[in-house]
Amino acid sequence: MKILYGVVGEGMGHAMRSRVMLEHLVGQGHELEIMASGRAVEFLKKRFEGVNRIHGLHMIYEENRVRRGKTFLSNAVASAAGLPKNIAAYFDLIKDFRPEMVISDFESWTYLYAKMHRLPIISVDNMQILNRCTHGPDILRGDDAEFHIARLFVKGKLPFCDHYLITSFFRPPIRKPKTSLFPPILRPEILSADRRRGEHLIVYQTAEGNTSLSDTLTRTGLECRIYGMRRGITEEQVEGNLRYRPFSEAGFIDDLASARGVIAGGGFTLMGEAVYLRKPMLAVPIRHQFEQVLNARYLEKDGYGKAADSLDDPATILDFVDAIPQCEEKLAGYSQDGNRLILEAVDHLLDKAAAGVP
Repeated sequence: MKILYGVVGEGMGHAMRSRVMLEHLVGQGHELEIMASGRAVEFLKKRFEGVNRIHGLHMIYEENRVRRGKTFLSNAVASAAGLPKNIAAYFDLIKDFRPEMVISDFESWTYLYAKMHRLPIISVDNMQILNRCTHGPDILRGDDAEFHIARLFVKGKLPFCDHYLITSFFRPPIRKPKTSLFPPILRPEILSADRRRGEHLIVYQTAEGNTSLSDTLTRTGLECRIYGMRRGITEEQVEGNLRYRPFSEAGFIDDLASARGVIAGGGFTLMGEAVYLRKPMLAVPIRHQFEQVLNARYLEKDGYGKAADSLDDPATILDFVDAIPQCEEKLAGYSQDGNRLILEAVDHLLDKAAAGVP
């Protein structure tokens, strides 16, 4: 089957998840044309043919929060500039590819192409959980307005798809039809990682020069392998129990697989990987990005870790370290069979579309 696959470029989680799905589809013999934006383009071009750059929406972050006004203005200008290029790209697709099916990982242009040409479309992402599931007051606590803004944005992004496949390590009640929940899609490097219990924390923070955080990590007495706080380094720098490390995908995954605990943001991809590897996590979501807040609060609710608004108070990290044994007990009950369930679901939906079954 000829499949048009769209990948939003905001953050790398969508690209890494789509890589797994695309490898599966190629292995099944499907023909693919891939539309991607942002950093996802170069990431996917290294692995697949037929990757086309297209304009996508983006967020502007400052001081660990989304700057809504700047984000809106930047996207408005970029959309006006990118629209003609996107239209030209679609004309090329009509002429050269003629897809029979569309799969979108939160990418709008491929979705619009499907609707304009009355093609079946499947949504595969984690974002739709905001709109298509029910979340209780314990999760929304004090952030009802933020939740409704985020939910309306997600609702308007890809409405009326033929089916929504949502990846999630938590399981809220589904409230809309044509919706299914699946465990997180994991890259093969995570599935093959040597999971073991070490005695170090892995810390991923991009705020450079945060001396108060360094002081708190020193107080834990644990070895801390820190990524992101010194982005320009090319070799490891050791200061007592703190090890500032240059980024290496293989090194990061091994540090994650052998960690005692994780301190990072509220992004879904790393959180899902930590849960799969049964690593307790302290999650600090970006402010005004409620999807990350949602992830962190469910992480804490399920007992897999802790959620925090910031790391300014030293007690936040010290209390998390004390809670690691209880989180490990909860995580011991988590399991998933790799990516089998969602890949089987995609194959089933493609078979139905090929047979003309709604």
